[in-house]
Amino acid sequence: MAQDRISISSNWGNVTAELADNAAARAFAEMLPLTIEMDDHLRQEKTGDLPSALPTASRQREFSTGTLGLWSSSDFVIYYRDGRVPAPGIVILGRVQGDVSVFDRPGKVTVTVDKAH
Repeated sequence: MAQDRISISSNWGNVTAELADNAAARAFAEMLPLTIEMDDHLRQEKTGDLPSALPTASRQREFSTGTLGLWSSSDFVIYYRDGRVPAPGIVILGRVQGDVSVFDRPGKVTVTVDKAH
């Protein structure tokens, strides 16, 4: 089965991503399109609230630049640096295929997430 691809657009730039093959990523794809207000957190990630919780999936503590993750059941994260999170870790939703450094700046950003065409 081909993986779903999404686009993440903002006034800072646009990237595409490939979603992971898990229940949380499939549920995320079903929510699209979404507009999400995102805040900068620890100068490593942008975080924003989803309209509803996603199903649980396996979690991991390590992440790399370009990882799309789920911190709590409804906290969407775009990581623009490598790092590690505390337990219980994050659910991997996917990976950005483009240059995620467009999000590597302080402050809030509004993103639109939709299925890639």
